[in-house]
Amino acid sequence: MSYKLKYLLLILLVIPIVSCQDDFLDRVPTDAVDDTEALSSLDNLQAILNGIHRGLYTQSQNVFPGGNTGRANNHYWVPMGDNLVGYLIHSANANNLSWRSTMQWNQHTLPTSLTTRILWYHRYNIIVHANIIINRINEGEFLESEQLYEILGQAYTYRAYAYLSLVQHYGRGYLIGNPTTDPGVPILFATEPPYESEPRSTVEQVYQQIEADLDAAIDAFELGTGRIGSGAVAKSQLNINVAHGLKARWALSKGEWVTAAESAVAAREGFPLMDETAWLSGFNTTTLSEVIWGSHVIQTETAFFRSYFYLASNTFNGSQVRNNPKIADRRLVDAIPATDYRGKAFLPDAPNSNSSAANGEGGWDDNTNPLYTTEEEFNEAIAAIKSEYGLVSGHNTHPYMHFKLKNENPGSIDPDDIIYMRSSEMYLIEAEAMVMMNDLAGARAALAPLGGERDSAYDVNIFDTRDSLLEHIKFQRRLELWGEGFGYTDKIRWDEGIDHAADGGSGASETLYQQSYQIERPSINDDWIFKIPQAEIDANPNITPADQN
Repeated sequence: MSYKLKYLLLILLVIPIVSCQDDFLDRVPTDAVDDTEALSSLDNLQAILNGIHRGLYTQSQNVFPGGNTGRANNHYWVPMGDNLVGYLIHSANANNLSWRSTMQWNQHTLPTSLTTRILWYHRYNIIVHANIIINRINEGEFLESEQLYEILGQAYTYRAYAYLSLVQHYGRGYLIGNPTTDPGVPILFATEPPYESEPRSTVEQVYQQIEADLDAAIDAFELGTGRIGSGAVAKSQLNINVAHGLKARWALSKGEWVTAAESAVAAREGFPLMDETAWLSGFNTTTLSEVIWGSHVIQTETAFFRSYFYLASNTFNGSQVRNNPKIADRRLVDAIPATDYRGKAFLPDAPNSNSSAANGEGGWDDNTNPLYTTEEEFNEAIAAIKSEYGLVSGHNTHPYMHFKLKNENPGSIDPDDIIYMRSSEMYLIEAEAMVMMNDLAGARAALAPLGGERDSAYDVNIFDTRDSLLEHIKFQRRLELWGEGFGYTDKIRWDEGIDHAADGGSGASETLYQQSYQIERPSINDDWIFKIPQAEIDANPNITPADQN
């Protein structure tokens, strides 16, 4: 962290205040801001917190010096989890923002790549600002109040969130390694010079810190105000449900099954499951009933051609979308029961209109779908899809293309929200944890509300063995959470590799996917672990080339 923190913390300190209280620095030059003034009130601590909120989705150069326009933080990191493991499949050879290179495993495996560098420094930027708030409040100079505890709870939750993200990307998976000896990431508490990082802590030590922070967050939230306001803006604020949800994820990833199940139940309280209309509406707003946490992307901070929906949606009006429709694994889509309304989000029979498609089957001349016996029928089907989903003339179509993620204003470049946590995930965490404890009845009971809502003919009782029930839970996770970025951490936890050719194939092109077409499982392939940024190794005396993953 010394690469960024040794020289620039004062600037980092005031960035969130600039984000939310522009007049503060209009009156005081940046290099003259006294940290006592900046941290003198709870309102200013809240301003720092609001800066973290907005820093989740703004372009990284607006969040910390050394950032880059090519990564708008969680706009990139969220869908990357499904891009890396072949859930969010590319149909053509577009590469805006290195999205194809990321898919081909040519980003996270390189210590000099933008992906490894920006993710590392974005997460540590969150940690530094959380530290500022936590350390200032723990100095004891503020009177205890509900507002104070609400701010403190959010700061602890953010620090846990950032450390969990870091250790899951830059450390070996807890369940497939030796966490007491495997190197994790540095744990940083300092907010004053010289800002030097500690060496890498073990994976176990980082997990212990995450647990301590989440417990502290929950304790603080119980004394806090609760979320103030309603709607999308309120859900940008972290609360006790988010802390419980992160604890459920933390526990699931390390095999603490009881904690995972209990925390998942606590997290989803008050966030009822969506119905069919809401589920098929596009996942473009955090106002959906089961969204526990997400970023409400405001117009003035939109990332435009850096956004989540630009990278993952098929309705955004950008070249990454028009030229490269994203498709789902046909093995997943073909397994969706006809009675499950989630199947409506995928179009297995969409014509392949892209003459430059990676599979070489684009355009009428290469059509292989027997549904279309004439070119007129082929073109009429394309026009119908464009009309129904609001696509512009330049949008291509492709078999198995998805419309789960849809812009609120399709065919535009308008900003849309980013969803981070839903109650559906919590039902799935509880069910998986129950199976791992061999409580099959408990697992079926946990899964029944979700399956019953999505599938009118759902019968969880047909999964009457541990293996069949676990495989079904995996299927439900892949389907329910598709496109929301959980694929990378799921595969590490399950110790599953990537094989686009197996079982009839995923629909991906081996020529396009290259080395990432087949990837050995994480326990025997260290390429699943992100490289530490070379910039960090070059600047940090406590991290040497020998520490590289």
